[in-house]
Amino acid sequence: MATREIYETTFDEDVQTETESNQCPECDGRVTTNAVETVCEDCGLVVDEQRIDHGPEWRGFDEDERERTGAPLTAARHDRGLSTEVGRGTDANGNALSGRKRRQLSRMRREQSRGRFQSKAERNLAHGLGEVRRIASALELSETIRDQACRLFRSAQNEDLLRGRSIEAMAAASVYGACRCNGRSRTLEDVIDPARVEQSRVTNAYKTLNTELGLPAQPVTPSAFVPRLASELDVSDQIRQRARQLAEESESTQVTTGVRPSGFAAACLYKAGREQGRWLTQSEVAAVASVSPVTVRTHRDALEELAV
Repeated sequence: MATREIYETTFDEDVQTETESNQCPECDGRVTTNAVETVCEDCGLVVDEQRIDHGPEWRGFDEDERERTGAPLTAARHDRGLSTEVGRGTDANGNALSGRKRRQLSRMRREQSRGRFQSKAERNLAHGLGEVRRIASALELSETIRDQACRLFRSAQNEDLLRGRSIEAMAAASVYGACRCNGRSRTLEDVIDPARVEQSRVTNAYKTLNTELGLPAQPVTPSAFVPRLASELDVSDQIRQRARQLAEESESTQVTTGVRPSGFAAACLYKAGREQGRWLTQSEVAAVASVSPVTVRTHRDALEELAV
């Protein structure tokens, strides 16, 4: 009677056998890989070591608290976010500090602010990026647009475009330029409202950025303004979709060339509201689009002539 041999095998989750294409370069033996290194089982050659740790980047001293090594680098700060911030009032655990400790932190904070900037140009860069962050926050722009505006301002300073121009104007122009490059429905008046500078200075700064840096600014179409204006007017989805259809069909016929896109979008919403039974007034639509009622009536007549 034949006997059957039983072999007991063990399985290690960390050990993986490589394919035949990844054999040992010395003896063509079998190569195994664990969590640390890749070793040949026949000759013991270490083929690879110090593998990448795919574990989490946070440290867990407590189950509820997970600490990371620090904030990621960002273009919105003059030092890429690597500066040290000295706190005040409480410690890391939220406990109140004594008067002696608060005075010590105040002295440290003063010395840290003095040595934060290495030159006047770096101080101007920090002020300009702060203005860019403030304007982007007031306009509720995304972090991507904000970072692009910060990089645009940094490029303007590197090209010496700030000489003879206001830092606030160049910051506002950088935000407007980032919106134009991404096709965002933001007019120059929208950017000037939170800015602390006159419109003529922002216009001059944007022309300088567009000319000297060659911005890939995209023309803003009326259909891009329809969702924002429809949200401010609180109209239904049917009116918004019909207005967008009117704007896109008008764009295909080249009627919107050379016109103000926000005014034409307001006319599309006015006409769509009349078709759906929502009687929007021309003054109401014009006020949201920052145009005059005459502009709305002119574009409405153009839409009626197209019969779209």
